[in-house]
Amino acid sequence: MKRGKNYISAASAIDKTKQYETAEAIELMLANAKAKFDESVEAHFRLGVDGRNADQQVRGVVVLPNGTGKSVKVLVIAKGEKAKEAQEANADFVGAEEIVEKIQKENWLDFDVCITTPDMMGLVGRIARVLGPKGLMPNPKSGTVTMDVKKAIEDVKAGKVEYRLDKTNNVHVIIGKVSFGKEKLIENFDVILNAINKAKPAAAKGTYIKNCTIATTMGPGIKVKA
Repeated sequence: MKRGKNYISAASAIDKTKQYETAEAIELMLANAKAKFDESVEAHFRLGVDGRNADQQVRGVVVLPNGTGKSVKVLVIAKGEKAKEAQEANADFVGAEEIVEKIQKENWLDFDVCITTPDMMGLVGRIARVLGPKGLMPNPKSGTVTMDVKKAIEDVKAGKVEYRLDKTNNVHVIIGKVSFGKEKLIENFDVILNAINKAKPAAAKGTYIKNCTIATTMGPGIKVKA
């Protein structure tokens, strides 16, 4: 893959053999963020687990103290009072059968998070094959299947993120934007790191966090001590 001048310049400033302290890594990353837009900042964790085993799954949610910097579109599938509650809590889209039909027929997916109530899971199940592969399927573990619709919306809008193991035993999480600056990014990173450490499965053996890197959207990864 051909890299641009900014990427090559940033990569040359990084010691690829070194694991940096969090503050040093973030300072280095910010100093070399040269894109003409406000890049997202991502943290990537390679874990010493085997996700093929049910007892070694790593998944959870956490509210970042400084949010993600991303405007999140929330869909709520609900009826009656819960639909009204969702509208009052500023959900971007609220509906029931008509929304499910729109997703089925038009493959409409113009939202980032889908929240629903337990009684609607039978209806939502009709679009599981569409939502699942996109990571949009509501789940009680992530707090998106709940009767407390108002709190679920507020948490998502405030910067709640879900972390989960992918097929290659990695976890990828957005921790903010370059414009956040050093201190806010450190706070967000520390919250994610602590959450992942607490989520360590009892069945995991050996080194749990094998590797951790941070990177901007357009920049190279920087190894961080975890």
